[in-house]
Parts: sequence; structure tokens; C-alpha cells
Amino acid sequence: MAEQRREMIVVTGASRGIGRATCQLAAEAGKHTILVGRESSKMRDVLQTCREASTADFVPCDLSDTEQVGRAGAHILELGTPQALVNCAGIVERQSATALTLESYERQMNTNLLAPMLLCRALLPAMLDARRGRIINVGSISATLGTANQSIYNASKWALVGYTKCLAEELTDTGLMTVVIHPGSVDTDMLVGSGFDPRMSANDVAHTLLHYAFDAPLAHNGAVIEMFGA
Repeated sequence: MAEQRREMIVVTGASRGIGRATCQLAAEAGKHTILVGRESSKMRDVLQTCREASTADFVPCDLSDTEQVGRAGAHILELGTPQALVNCAGIVERQSATALTLESYERQMNTNLLAPMLLCRALLPAMLDARRGRIINVGSISATLGTANQSIYNASKWALVGYTKCLAEELTDTGLMTVVIHPGSVDTDMLVGSGFDPRMSANDVAHTLLHYAFDAPLAHNGAVIEMFGA
């Protein structure tokens, strides 16, 4: 008897932090995990760990490069139709509004906002044909407040909420859903230099992402879930 096909989950920013934890938990749950991000020793370590627990593939992509994101979407579809897309990748470059450069603006906006939008555009037709799937966007509590020296990061996360809300309207009655998860202070490299103490682990967030990716009712479509930590 042929082995039953594993549910496929795509995770961006898979080499570290929340993305890494999500990949590892997904593999432990028996999912076919697609790791998306730049090639590195850390990425190779995550891929090996995932393959020890389940099946996994790596799709190389610099998520700040729109052309690479387009190619990554096509590569993913060659591997199959995802049950879940989890957009974890994110960068922050802390600087004052007067010191902001166009290059920094483009890197943060491309990675935090445009990459999720382009991956959704690439993968949604196949997911809609299958009439099943979840798109989970990782936002930030920063999308609900102002933070000195983080204007572009915060703006990108505010915009991600708007995109998710609009996408949710388009997904009504399709069998798909999308939500955005807003973690607060997570014990990851990104928190260093923020001035905030960690109040949750990457695993805490990863468990939440996988719940919405596979188990939560479709009635959550369009929801914004805030995580403040213990």
C-alpha cells in the first residue's frame, strides 16, 4: 500500500527563531515541511532535523528579492499544493526617522510585507482549486503601537494586517482561511536591542501557528490573534 501523502506546510524564515521552531514542530507532527529562506549552515541544520522526523524540502530564497520570491513560489508548486503557508520571515532595522534610508525601507517592506503577498499570489490558485488551506501571517504587537526607531518595521506589520483582512474577505466560502498572529516579546535574536524583555518562547508562538494552520475552525478567517506572554 502506498504511503499516505503527508500534509504540506510552507514556512518562510525557517532557519531561526519562530520559523525554525515552527518547522521542527511541524515535522514532529508528521507534516511535509517546506523550508524557505537563504541557504546557510543554520538552514541545513533545521532541514536535517526535520528530515529525521518526517519529510522536508528546502526552497532557497532571499525574501527581500521579489524576483527570487516569484521563483520560490513556482518551485513550491512543483513539490505540491500546500495545506498551509506560514509567513514567518521578518527583519527589523532600528533607526530614527531622520536616518532612514531608501535601501532599508525597501529591505524591510519587501521582506515583511511584499514577500507574503507575492507568495500568496503564487500559491493561492492551487489552494483554491483544492478548496482547502490556511495562510498564517506572523505580524507583531508592533502593529498595534508606535515604537521609536522602528517606524518601517511597525508600518510593515500594520500593513500586513490590512492585507490579511482584505484577503480574508476574498476567501469567504472557499474552504480556505487566513489569520494574522501578533506575538509580543519573543526570546529570539530579533528582540535583542529592542529594550524589551522576553515574555514567551519561539515554541509558544510555533504551537499557536500550527493550531491555526491545521486545527482551528474556518470561522477564524480574518482574525487577529494577539500574544502578550506569561
